[in-house]
Amino acid sequence: QVQLGESGGGSVPAGGSLRLSCAASGDTYSSMCVGWFRQAPGKEREGVAAIRTGGGNTYYDDSVKGRFTISQDNAKNTVFLDMNSLKPEDTGMYYCAALSRCPPMTAIQILGVRVYSSWGQGTQVTVSS
Repeated sequence: QVQLGESGGGSVPAGGSLRLSCAASGDTYSSMCVGWFRQAPGKEREGVAAIRTGGGNTYYDDSVKGRFTISQDNAKNTVFLDMNSLKPEDTGMYYCAALSRCPPMTAIQILGVRVYSSWGQGTQVTVSS
């Protein structure tokens, strides 16, 4: 079982930036998929971005392409989500999630909630207009 610890949320005005971090432990980091998800009040949790830690392939939801970047520091077993040009609709609780020994998947699958077996506690992101 993978343990995940998130940090970096906060409150910013529209157009601002934030960096979220997700530190992973407890399993072989280099074979994981790690995803970032968000959930706004009253809405379902949705995939924002994902990365295959072994090859570095990245995946993004259309709503964040060009504004968010997912990256990793292999030495620290940490995945980052850099969020720029933030909009009020980006507001929500952000969660990182991981799947060990990540199998081949489509872009839609890897951004799906059901794929992931380990979840962090979440960090709040609030963007004011």
